[in-house]
Amino acid sequence: MIIDLQAIGLATLGGIIIGLSVTVMLLFSGRVTGISGITYGILTQSQWKERAWRLLFFIGLLVGGVGLSIMYPSSLENTLNIENGKLVIAGLLVGFGTVLGNGCTSGHGVCGISRFSLRSITATGTFMVFGMIAVFISRHFLGGF
Repeated sequence: MIIDLQAIGLATLGGIIIGLSVTVMLLFSGRVTGISGITYGILTQSQWKERAWRLLFFIGLLVGGVGLSIMYPSSLENTLNIENGKLVIAGLLVGFGTVLGNGCTSGHGVCGISRFSLRSITATGTFMVFGMIAVFISRHFLGGF
């Protein structure tokens, strides 16, 4: 097994940037950086100021993704050999889970756990358990989906 040190370095750098951005957001605005909540606010907020920061945040995510694809194109390759239609279905199921769980992994997993939120710790544990169950069922009973 070959270890890709460049990928590990980029992942570590990405984790540090995420941690810093979450901390800055909480310290300077008092807001939790939950991507699903921010995205939902773009669609539902009536006040321009409230919608504007959310929209800028979302655009920043897109710009970051484009920058990553330019600097390290292989990081966004679909190496799982899963058809795009199945990936879309999986994405929609994740979106449904986000609504069901009243938040996403970024809000609960990164922000909530770091604030020792019992609700977020429970939600993240639930995400992990059901994710493992889904992978197990997919690989052992559905032929790898």
